[in-house]
Amino acid sequence: MNRRLKTLVWGAIPLVALASLVSIDHIPGTEINLSVPYAAEGPGPTFNTLGEVEGEDVVSIQGADTDEVSGNLNMTTVSVRSGMTLSQALSRWLFTDDTLVPIEQIFPSGQSAEEVQESNRTAFVSSEANATIAAMNYLKMPVKVEVVEVVEDSAAAGHFEAGDHLLSIDGTEIKTPGEAQEIVRSKAPGDSVTIRYERNGAEAEDSITLGEHPEDSSVALLGISMTSVPSNGIEVDYNLEDVGGPSAGMMFSLAVVDKLSAGQLNGGKFVAGTGTISEDGTVGSIGGIAHKVRAAEEAGAEVFLAPADNCAEAMSAKPENMTILKVSTLDNAIAQMEAYSQGGNYEICGN
Repeated sequence: MNRRLKTLVWGAIPLVALASLVSIDHIPGTEINLSVPYAAEGPGPTFNTLGEVEGEDVVSIQGADTDEVSGNLNMTTVSVRSGMTLSQALSRWLFTDDTLVPIEQIFPSGQSAEEVQESNRTAFVSSEANATIAAMNYLKMPVKVEVVEVVEDSAAAGHFEAGDHLLSIDGTEIKTPGEAQEIVRSKAPGDSVTIRYERNGAEAEDSITLGEHPEDSSVALLGISMTSVPSNGIEVDYNLEDVGGPSAGMMFSLAVVDKLSAGQLNGGKFVAGTGTISEDGTVGSIGGIAHKVRAAEEAGAEVFLAPADNCAEAMSAKPENMTILKVSTLDNAIAQMEAYSQGGNYEICGN
């Protein structure tokens, strides 16, 4: 029997409250559609980052020889259902392990569904870039700072173009966007900086007078968005559509490392996991991990990699045939998998 059926009587008050929040969403002719201001979150599909989707590698690498991989490094997702009628919401609450959350958690007030989708897509693209650089840093491969976009009417407008590579600011070499931002923030609006950059293989130098940040006139602004990219000719592409958010970052990074290094990070086993990744390899917490743990176990995973800050929630899923390893960095995740596959000492959630 579903655990929620056992607590139906005790849940009467929240059920009544839920019924009172039903709203009329649609009235086509005589048919009335009622929706509740809640969304249901549950286990979503998982994707093997070492495998293929529709004939394409999920993680495709050009410009370097790749090592043979095996087993799984599955990224996990959360399935979200919204626009539910009261009966649909109650059905999911009673007969599944879905979690009902206020709709504002999915679609914040003042944002349209399209805006939320675009925000998730942007976060996903950013996580891809971070995954690549974290992998390059782990493998000790060189990277460079690339201009993604130039803000219209900013100090940088007319000086830089998307695709330019920034080499130094005032003679200080830069290797990450953070280093460039730190130098600019140490200046004042109206100060001039000399930036050396590369465009289409040719180096050039330009002097820029910094502008003001629109939200704080005391803060200097250059007016470009940047990312880091490999500087050794390697190109990494991630071929997943209709997936958003930053939580696939760690698993993407692991796939890049696995393909560009000898041996198998997962020991040939079925490993799944989740977690954001920063350029320096720090693994961050995510939402909905209990659902991702359930999805991974249902898919057949033997091991699940969970961000350290998510351990308690991950264990609430009560996996029966899957070990949850606690990870904090990319290096740590790789070391944990090695220890597990070779019978060494590894750290699990719950200890």
